[in-house]
Amino acid sequence: MSDFQLAAQKRRTHGKKNRQLRRAGFVPGVVYGPSTDPLSVQFPYRAVEVMLMDAGGTNLIDIEVEGEVYPSLAREVQRDVVRGDILHVDFLAVDPTQRISVEVPIVMDGRSPVVVAREGILITGRSSLTLEVYPSDIRDSIIIDLSQLTELGSEVLVRDLTFGENVTVHNDPNEMLAKIVQPAAARAEEDLDEQEGEIEGEEGEETDEAPAE
Repeated sequence: MSDFQLAAQKRRTHGKKNRQLRRAGFVPGVVYGPSTDPLSVQFPYRAVEVMLMDAGGTNLIDIEVEGEVYPSLAREVQRDVVRGDILHVDFLAVDPTQRISVEVPIVMDGRSPVVVAREGILITGRSSLTLEVYPSDIRDSIIIDLSQLTELGSEVLVRDLTFGENVTVHNDPNEMLAKIVQPAAARAEEDLDEQEGEIEGEEGEETDEAPAE
């Protein structure tokens, strides 16, 4: 059983009639999946709003419809473009024996000692990874420990992360997720020093040449 439960009712309104449903305080939705025929449902607005905030898209939600329970993931949430109100929710009913693709957010934890010392700055890449997992292996987030980045140039690539045998990562293994780089001002100053050194070297070479007679 999931940590999240959401009660729903079968829905018999469709199309424009869903406006009346929303005015009555309900959100229309659908539950579908590889082993589940599409099921039109409706949820009390506040209940589904709180559930989406708490469970997000990476936690299984047990949707109970007239005695039947469908372990599901929130797949698509349609909102009003102006007010942000929830208009419709699609839930994917999962099969525990089949792997599914989920988008899992990346969370940066801790601080690099280089950044703490103000000798470098942190740059980051994408904010999530696409994982193919069994429903039982779904995780809330992917944690990257920034304290392990102890020098300039230290970085974390996708291939540096460990997920276990039952997880497939669909992102480029060489993609950068976090890296410590030199601050732009210091880097620009070093570049300027190098340019001045090259100019002085060229002037010195010209000075060493004997004047033509």
